[in-house]
Amino acid sequence: MSASEKIPQFISSIKQSLEDDTFVSLSLGKYKGAEENLQKVIIKKALIKKEVKMSFTYRYKTRDIVKNYSQNEGVAIVQTLLNEGFKVATLFTTAFDLVFENINDKKTTIRKNPPIKTEAPAVEHDKNKHRLIAAKGKTYLTELGITDKDGNVFKSTQDKYRQINHYIEILSSLIKDVPAEHLKKVTDMGSGKGYLTFALYDYLTNVLHLQPEVIGVEFRPDLVSLCNKIAHDSKFDKLHFAEGTIEQYDSSDTNILIALHACDTATDDAIYKGITAGADLIVVAPCCHKQIRREIEQHQVHNDVDFLTKHGIFLERQAEMVTDGIRAMILEYFGYKTKVFEFISDAHTPKNVMITGIKNKQQLPKNEALLQKIKNAKTYFGIGYHHLEKMMGI
Repeated sequence: MSASEKIPQFISSIKQSLEDDTFVSLSLGKYKGAEENLQKVIIKKALIKKEVKMSFTYRYKTRDIVKNYSQNEGVAIVQTLLNEGFKVATLFTTAFDLVFENINDKKTTIRKNPPIKTEAPAVEHDKNKHRLIAAKGKTYLTELGITDKDGNVFKSTQDKYRQINHYIEILSSLIKDVPAEHLKKVTDMGSGKGYLTFALYDYLTNVLHLQPEVIGVEFRPDLVSLCNKIAHDSKFDKLHFAEGTIEQYDSSDTNILIALHACDTATDDAIYKGITAGADLIVVAPCCHKQIRREIEQHQVHNDVDFLTKHGIFLERQAEMVTDGIRAMILEYFGYKTKVFEFISDAHTPKNVMITGIKNKQQLPKNEALLQKIKNAKTYFGIGYHHLEKMMGI
């Protein structure tokens, strides 16, 4: 039988195992789809906020990403994954194991085997999930009010703790592309209270066993003083916080430059500092896009999308996409391989875009065709200048 005939049969078995509570786990492998570096997906039950979810671990070449869905959503997603690239799937239940194999378009098999596990495992709780930044034994997490003195995460700070680990999970995959011998200086622009700066230093020194200098730049002197005290108490000898602005700070010799939620053109200042420092990795999560919105409003060019931009809320979203799209192209123009993706779910904050630039040795900088593309984008949207473009002198 073909895959189109066998997949519904396999999905029906998954649904039945969930209904009669014999489901143990599900594994998808031999991926042949379009998602870069995706290798397999492992699915288990997880108890999250008193609700049983299907927890999907998407295993990539250099990282794992965990997403949780309701059982109905999870089953639908499994069906989509089988239709879009996974050639093998194994359903483990307490009654039997079921192996789905898509050999080719015309031949797909399902075979039933004796169960490997005859008892359903206890539903995993979200708090038991492996974290790159463990909660226990972390002085900085206690002093920042995330945990008590025994390393237990407060109920009110669970979201912040998850955000810290999500951030480190993202950076861990990016840092792998930076040669270890280059990892000497990390600058976190606009570090605030330092939650993420401390966690990054912890990860670099205690997980990767590297010894870079990490500097948090923050213009509020009370936060700089607090963070330096916590760094001292935590015996983080190469972590320092400096008072200043992104625009004023000397970022020379920085290997990794980070700026999260820098407002409006401060994100451009941070990217400029990273490019001119020759940083191997630049990571920004922009906040506010006023400069380009003002440009679009001022010139009011008539084009194919002006039916959208006449509405304020759509204009704001358009300004965000155009601003960040041009930022990505400018990074590419100066020899960086870029990615733009979701940083934090909309449930937490609408400012959820992260732009990353990794120095691309295979790409020659200052591609004239790309420069023309930037100019065309400005003309189309009625943009006189982009702040980052102006700073870089292109």
